[in-house]
Amino acid sequence: MDDELWALEQFERHRGRLRAVAYRMLGSLTEADDALQETWLRLSRSQADDLTNVAGWLTTVVGRVCIDMLRSRQARREDYVGTWLPEPIVGASPSSAPEQESVLVDAVGLALLVVLEHLTPSERLAFVLHDMFGVPFDEIAPMLDRTPEAARQLASRARRRVRGVAVPDPDLSRQRAAVDAFLAAARAGDFERLVAMLHPDVVFRVDGGGKVRRGPALLTGAVAVAEQAAAQGPRFARLCRPAVVNGGAGLLVDGPRGPIGAAGMTVVDGLIVEIDLVLDPDKLRSVAAAEQRGESDG
Repeated sequence: MDDELWALEQFERHRGRLRAVAYRMLGSLTEADDALQETWLRLSRSQADDLTNVAGWLTTVVGRVCIDMLRSRQARREDYVGTWLPEPIVGASPSSAPEQESVLVDAVGLALLVVLEHLTPSERLAFVLHDMFGVPFDEIAPMLDRTPEAARQLASRARRRVRGVAVPDPDLSRQRAAVDAFLAAARAGDFERLVAMLHPDVVFRVDGGGKVRRGPALLTGAVAVAEQAAAQGPRFARLCRPAVVNGGAGLLVDGPRGPIGAAGMTVVDGLIVEIDLVLDPDKLRSVAAAEQRGESDG
């Protein structure tokens, strides 16, 4: 019983960090929680006397579990219909969901997670653990069955791929102002105002998971995105309300029975450079659950 209590205390102490690692590795809270469950099972079967560095051991285990899950998912991804986007983390404010604080505060934006999805599992692990969590390469190397130098090279390759990701304005209020202006223009169907709020090379992705189809899955360029927003906005944008999506300004789309969409918006220098709209109901379950908890608490 003492060993079980010790294991539980250790796991709960590190749960937040482990969940943040798993979410950045997998881009899904649902899968991150599955990875944590497997990590807990392995800890519960271990002997306390064998663990001299619990935090390092847990990070190693969750990293390896995520690697296995990514490799399995890559085989299934070939059958995915349309554009794939990560599972969003949504809150009215960065502190509105205490149980998600470790992944919402200083969260990774959807745009970066999309790029991470194109890395190999080994590159992703090396980059996430070293660049995001400061884990030394000599600790990462055994997870990958590589030398520390090889792990360093994996992270370097990943870094080059990530370098082109737009860095959003650090001021959330300025992000919010741009998103609010875009939403107002969309509701009015004002094409000219929409173009003015969009970067010339803006990218608009929509992930319906093969279950929901609402316009093209991918649009690029201010004119194409503004045309779509002006056509659909007077009806669709009226369902939207401001939210914090993965730590940045975004939108939540309300349906009669709860959220039916969540959009992450990447804002740079007052212009929207990327819109990532998640409509897949499977990826919105945690959002709907958080909304229900908020309503019951209120």
